[in-house]
Amino acid sequence: MKHLTADTLAWGAFAIASSILAAQPLQWLVRSWLSPAYGSFGYVYVLLILGLAGMSLLSGRRKEAGSDVPAIALLLLAALIRFLGQVLAINILSALALALDVFALVGLLQLNRRPFALSPFWMATLFLFSLPTEMVLQRTLGFPLQMVSAELSCHMLSALFSNVVCDGVRITLEQRDILVDLPCSGASGLLLSLAFVVTQNAVMRPRWHVGGLSLLAVIGCATLGNSLRISLLAIGLARGLDVMAEPWHSLIGLVTLSLTVAPFALFYRPRSRNTHKSRAHPKQFILPKPIRALAGFACLIGSIAIVSLKANPVDVSGSVVTPNLPAQIQGYLGQKVPLTQMEAYYFEAYGGHAQKAQFGPLGLNVVSTRAPLRHLHAPEICLRGLGYKVRFLGTRYDGVPSAYYRATGPDGDHWLVAVSYVAQNGQVTPSVGEAIWRWLNGSGGTWSSVQRITPWALDTSLRAQLDAAAIAALDIHTIKGTDI
Repeated sequence: MKHLTADTLAWGAFAIASSILAAQPLQWLVRSWLSPAYGSFGYVYVLLILGLAGMSLLSGRRKEAGSDVPAIALLLLAALIRFLGQVLAINILSALALALDVFALVGLLQLNRRPFALSPFWMATLFLFSLPTEMVLQRTLGFPLQMVSAELSCHMLSALFSNVVCDGVRITLEQRDILVDLPCSGASGLLLSLAFVVTQNAVMRPRWHVGGLSLLAVIGCATLGNSLRISLLAIGLARGLDVMAEPWHSLIGLVTLSLTVAPFALFYRPRSRNTHKSRAHPKQFILPKPIRALAGFACLIGSIAIVSLKANPVDVSGSVVTPNLPAQIQGYLGQKVPLTQMEAYYFEAYGGHAQKAQFGPLGLNVVSTRAPLRHLHAPEICLRGLGYKVRFLGTRYDGVPSAYYRATGPDGDHWLVAVSYVAQNGQVTPSVGEAIWRWLNGSGGTWSSVQRITPWALDTSLRAQLDAAAIAALDIHTIKGTDI
């Protein structure tokens, strides 16, 4: 009876400690689903996990009893991840600990021992797709994905056409300039393909080496599928078809995505691992009985201490070289626009510098930082968060390389947003993915996001004059092409 009481107290303490560690990451995760700024549909994967778990529970019970879930080890690992996320002020890192909770719950519910068995590891891996993974992938690996997709697409098109010219992420086909923009990097298709195979692995429970090879295989198939998609879009544009309009753009994407996962849906049938062997009397804890409750309460105190730690992020921007905003542009005097309270707090906490000014119909926003991963993002991130509907229009390399967006405000007003990312050493790119990639590869110094906003109905020539004058005033030099 004493042992039962000790176990009950220990389990209760461990459960409370785990809940404390998971509370804030779970709140952030739900906010990422609800906030338009993230553009995340991660809740779909949670519904998928719940559906699989429900099917497993309803399939019946096996005779094997007990649980081989390493509760203490999982809790300690979750505490370590949560500690790093708390101290570094990286929400997505803290949320990774939730995957360990999924692993533990699958084991504690014995879903891996039922007639419809599920793999705890692959179920936890599937949960990772509920995070805003696409945003992270676009920002960190978006540019190399662009380059690989452009290279493969160039080879595919060269096999069909003789007049294909390739220059980095730019492809010229029959005098038409085809740009492999950041949305064309294939990150979305890659994640969907990976999620499909991870779900298969969660149900089929393959051996470790087979499961690992399946992920490598689907990455290769997704890369080829995205290159095929870009090639089909390029051929359509070269033939004068508006393949960028709906429903053709989405239809081509769905067809190539289907071709990517078809081999796995039709032929991937790995042999399941034997996960039903268990000890006759499995131990719930590896600690000696007299100190189980003490260990549980120690973990409880530790979890409270971890979530109470003061954040000390390492990716705070140091001093930055900020461009001086001009006093006037094309005769329009500049009027400084104050930062919002949230913006002011953010830059105070994480460094960097932001400037806003209005020059008649031209709005100019400049964000400068030495930590692009923390501060730089595409315009649709903040605009969607403000309630705007944003559509990416494409990239232009005439003049200063810029990415263009159409933003529709809550009041129905339409705006054209142009953005360029400028390094202290003079590099200019229209892609935030390329800016971050260059920074990750040692292109130091200050990076600045230069955003120009004008009314959609503004006279085209006046817009061009204002844009050129703003670029000249900020001393941004024209660069042709993308040098790798």
